[in-house]
Amino acid sequence: MSNKIFTKNRDLLRTIILLAWPAILQEALQTIVQYIDTAMVGQIGADASAAVGLTTSMTWLVNSPSFAIGIGVLACIAESIGAGKQERAREFGIQALHFAAFLGVGLGIITLAISPFLPGWLGADPSIRRDAGLYFAIICAPMLFRTFSIILSSVLRGAGDTKSPMYANLVMNLINLILNYFLIYGPRTVSLGDLKLRLPGAGLGVTGAALGTAIAYCCGGLLMFAAYYRNPLLKPRGCSLRLVRPLAQRCLRIGIPVALERVSACLGQVVFISIVARLGTLALATHSIAITAEQAFYIPGYGMQAAASTMAGNALGAGDQQRFCTVTHLIVSITVGLMVITGGLLFAFPGFMMSIFSPDARVIAGGMVVLRIVAVSEPLFGAVTIFEGLFNGIGDTKAPFIISIFAMWGVRIIGSLLCIHLLHGGLPMLWCCMVADNTTRCALLSYRYLRGLWRRKFAQAAI
Repeated sequence: MSNKIFTKNRDLLRTIILLAWPAILQEALQTIVQYIDTAMVGQIGADASAAVGLTTSMTWLVNSPSFAIGIGVLACIAESIGAGKQERAREFGIQALHFAAFLGVGLGIITLAISPFLPGWLGADPSIRRDAGLYFAIICAPMLFRTFSIILSSVLRGAGDTKSPMYANLVMNLINLILNYFLIYGPRTVSLGDLKLRLPGAGLGVTGAALGTAIAYCCGGLLMFAAYYRNPLLKPRGCSLRLVRPLAQRCLRIGIPVALERVSACLGQVVFISIVARLGTLALATHSIAITAEQAFYIPGYGMQAAASTMAGNALGAGDQQRFCTVTHLIVSITVGLMVITGGLLFAFPGFMMSIFSPDARVIAGGMVVLRIVAVSEPLFGAVTIFEGLFNGIGDTKAPFIISIFAMWGVRIIGSLLCIHLLHGGLPMLWCCMVADNTTRCALLSYRYLRGLWRRKFAQAAI
């Protein structure tokens, strides 16, 4: 009996690794390119970093409906495959095309309309408003391609294909990197030993960074659609492309709470960054760069989350609660262990991380303080991402939505306002509120899992 359990756990571990490593590598590649992108902009100055960083939270907000619908479709496809209903999985993939087209057109119109006013709404210094608004407008222009890239990436992961999104994102990020190199800076001479090369450059600064990102989004959307169309389980060739309301509604029942959770969280991020902006351009630049620097250290969490969602959906489709529990214990243990290591590295080398993105000594000094603060909560954040992935995979999305609202608005936002207005604190106090947010979410999600409230989803699926 013990040998069977060991073999079963070993097989599950192998499946986790096969699903997770492409997603982890994809996150790592995206982070590396984001690092280089931020470092390139950072060389222009603190104002440029602040202009780009100001709209980051708003970009997360704009992307949130697409991510949420992607989660809804992923859960339905993974459950269908777990139950052996491959044709139903294909039909759910077709519904994703309708969602992507609708969101792409709608969000594109909205974001372009608000882009001139957004920096002012966020309380940015007048000196960076023009660049920030133009940057946001340019990166949102190809919104249709962005929605297809995001949603079809989730569709492919739901079918167990984590490699295709990785390859598509690799190409997209390389295009972004190359274009940034030639669009941000002006013409310059590069020395290779005795050989000197005169390289062209547009010298567009922040606008150049935006154009590189926008073109890369277009390429990424096309590549993701091609990967979806070639997938043997999902390809819609020869199938009706009509919208099937019952299937679409099922995706929405799962995705809407996720969308509301992400919108609420991103609105909280927008409010939070507007609070940071009141501390001045230096604090905003420090915050924006520190957020980017931290990204590399939660790669394991987001990478493992993809495997957690897919395997949880498969377990639900098969009606196997024991498998769900085993997968949970394995993935949470692995992720927390990895993020203890990454958190320790972040705590040990915050100055080095900040110096990658900015030569400004004031920005580096401020970033070192806040990165050490957040480093202690990295393992907790890893557990949060896995529990969210597991619950999303089985369509249990309402409770995480409520927990997220409470933690973001009741802990982070209210705590930040109290720190600013009553305690007259600075950026470190605001990052302590971020840590409190993550800690609260981890405690409540862990409690929900241990209470076994997720079992209701298995009982409903068995009916």
